[in-house]
Amino acid sequence: MSTGPLSEHAPARPPVTFARLGEQKARRQPIAMVTAYDYPGAQIADAAGVDIVLVGDSAAMTVLGYDSTVPISVDEMLMLTAAVRRGLRTPLLVADLPFGSYEVSDEQAIATAQRFVKEAGADAVKIERGGTSIERARAIIAAGIPVMGHVGLTPQTAATLGGYRAQGRTAEGALAVFHSARALQNAGCFALVFEAIPSAATEAMMPLLDIPVIGIGAGPATDGQVLVFHDLLGIYDGHAARFVKRYAQLREPMISAVAAYADDVRTRRYPAPEHEYSMPATETQLLIGLLPEPAHPRGAITGPSPSPAKA
Repeated sequence: MSTGPLSEHAPARPPVTFARLGEQKARRQPIAMVTAYDYPGAQIADAAGVDIVLVGDSAAMTVLGYDSTVPISVDEMLMLTAAVRRGLRTPLLVADLPFGSYEVSDEQAIATAQRFVKEAGADAVKIERGGTSIERARAIIAAGIPVMGHVGLTPQTAATLGGYRAQGRTAEGALAVFHSARALQNAGCFALVFEAIPSAATEAMMPLLDIPVIGIGAGPATDGQVLVFHDLLGIYDGHAARFVKRYAQLREPMISAVAAYADDVRTRRYPAPEHEYSMPATETQLLIGLLPEPAHPRGAITGPSPSPAKA
């Protein structure tokens, strides 16, 4: 497993492994997972001691300003994943394969997954849905790359699911989610994400699954939980789903800080003397003697001369 630069403030913890996640499930020790999309976010997640960091395609909306997860490209996701890799040393790093990068064929899926491991340093990749994604997962795993599955609300295909809404709210719908989850497990996935699934349905399924299940809006019965970095910190200004818990409200303090800076610049309170670098007076005088005379003395009017007043 590759590691990022060390932080003097980071706790000394052994790197999270796939085996450790299985042990946590067996011990009923909850798994903490969070998204990150850049180097400082990764450092924060690492220092906070989470188990898994996901470079989610949610970056399309939270970082890049798209209106859904669909438009984000492989190259954009690779750049974000590489940045996160450089900020981590202990959590497992999982990267979403973006929409359109794995669905066409096993060969496409393998080639895309290999780029995330080779170019960006991901430990594993995540793909959405059951159906043909089960075969894609099996192919990627056979190529030597661990895969996390994702069932329930799958944002890449939310339009076909009736929008961003909970899935499996009927017995038949929940059974379909379960069949997809078990098929992904049987294909060799090391873990699953359950998104926006009724708690009762999740609780009924959990005893039938052997791999770790990470929930997001799927209730407390899962083996762990995941939230979007910008949601839990109160940075993102978009709509917050029902399952989001704000652990901080950082957006307004951030706006206030930048506004205070802008005001200080405009009123010349910043920079103050403590923000300046000094130069010996003798060197200053020498510099003035070496510089050419200014074409216009400081403070002189450099624009066209005002027209004389008419009588």
